[in-house]
Amino acid sequence: MTKPLVAVTLGDPAGVGPETIVGAWSDSSVHEFCRPLVVGHPEVLWRATRLLKSRARVVPIESPEEARPSAELIPCLKAGRDDVLAISAGTVDARGGQAAYEALVTAAQLALAGRVDALTTAPLHKAALWQAGHKYPGHTELLAELCGVNDFAMMLYLGPGADVRGPAGLAIVHVTLHMALADVFAALSQESILRKSRLVTGVMAELKGSRPRVGVCALNPHASEEGLFGSEERTLIRPAVERGIAEGLDLEGPLPADTLIGRARDGQFDAVVAMYHDQGHIAIKLLAMHRAVNVTLGLPIVRTSVAHGTAFDLAWQGRAETAGMIEALRVASRLAAKP
Repeated sequence: MTKPLVAVTLGDPAGVGPETIVGAWSDSSVHEFCRPLVVGHPEVLWRATRLLKSRARVVPIESPEEARPSAELIPCLKAGRDDVLAISAGTVDARGGQAAYEALVTAAQLALAGRVDALTTAPLHKAALWQAGHKYPGHTELLAELCGVNDFAMMLYLGPGADVRGPAGLAIVHVTLHMALADVFAALSQESILRKSRLVTGVMAELKGSRPRVGVCALNPHASEEGLFGSEERTLIRPAVERGIAEGLDLEGPLPADTLIGRARDGQFDAVVAMYHDQGHIAIKLLAMHRAVNVTLGLPIVRTSVAHGTAFDLAWQGRAETAGMIEALRVASRLAAKP
């Protein structure tokens, strides 16, 4: 197998992204399953190696074809302006938002051109991104626009392990994402539920090697208790599930979210369709906060990310958790693997 070439964006330089990348770089397993290169400002990356007392040397490159990564060498393709070097750690700064934006656009364009096999992103700060003039709710929506797709979804994924007993792990995909909770009800539709069910079925079939079983969350408590607490289960979710089954998808629902997640953890389901952001995020982060991986579905490129944010309260203190970055690289490599 040819190890995939994975472009890793630096994220917001004021956050923990640079530390997670340097920390993950020292894990020998990373270099066994992929060839990573960093996209961002080399000086920021060098500062992170000094903070963590890493022996790895940052090597500026001008194209991904020059990358020769190893545990001792970190190839870095420069993206972003030099003004990023004046940003204070742990602060919301438009310059940090711009740096994260430019690194992401550069890496996505490389992936779209086939010059890298996958993209893994360190976290950006949404407020900094907005201050820089880029009005996107986050990576997911920005990447969808860059790739020219309308049918996409955020999936949080945990590989098989002690906390998840299914043979292919557990995926949670979200029907609605970055919006006020008050807007969720109007944003749900049979079509949106069905589209997310198709997307998660496709990627989990790839990871499992067979048709996955998908549990679909109810929206209201107790799956509305036969209409006592709402009608969305009857008018939206159940019809979407029935349409999916008619297409050949292995769906079950609507099921109360509080019990469904436990059943999925025990291996009864390979994937869960959540109706809104926190319905999926809280559950999977309680299961394994630092092992969760964010995967964007529906793109023509492979993109994974850590499932945590910029953690400004921990940034540039040498305390950043690296397990999420290692897992994000591992999942990206698996999805992008070529014979």
